[in-house]
Amino acid sequence: QVQLVESGGGLVQPGGSLNLACTASGFTFRDYSMSWYRQAPGKEREFIAFISMTGGSTTYATSVKGRFTISRDNAKNTLYLQMNSLKPEDTAVYYCRSQISRVVYWGQGTQVTVSS
Repeated sequence: QVQLVESGGGLVQPGGSLNLACTASGFTFRDYSMSWYRQAPGKEREFIAFISMTGGSTTYATSVKGRFTISRDNAKNTLYLQMNSLKPEDTAVYYCRSQISRVVYWGQGTQVTVSS
């Protein structure tokens, strides 16, 4: 079965960095585009970043463009999100997402807290 497992979250001070990872299994990872989303307390889940199958194309939400970088290692079945210059408003649970045959799959999420 499809499994997505996020890791790398934690508590970081404003201006700091974190690198999230999402390890995929149960499907041919290299054949599918992937995305990161996040959900802050009391808010709807929002799109953060997208990456194509090969990694040759990426898209970012305006709120993170220039600070976050999405990447993937198809040999390791792993998706990454490098987050720099973190702000308190980046505090949220971060999820990786895949869509296979019209079915959307989510990981369990990893908490990122940006606070001094």
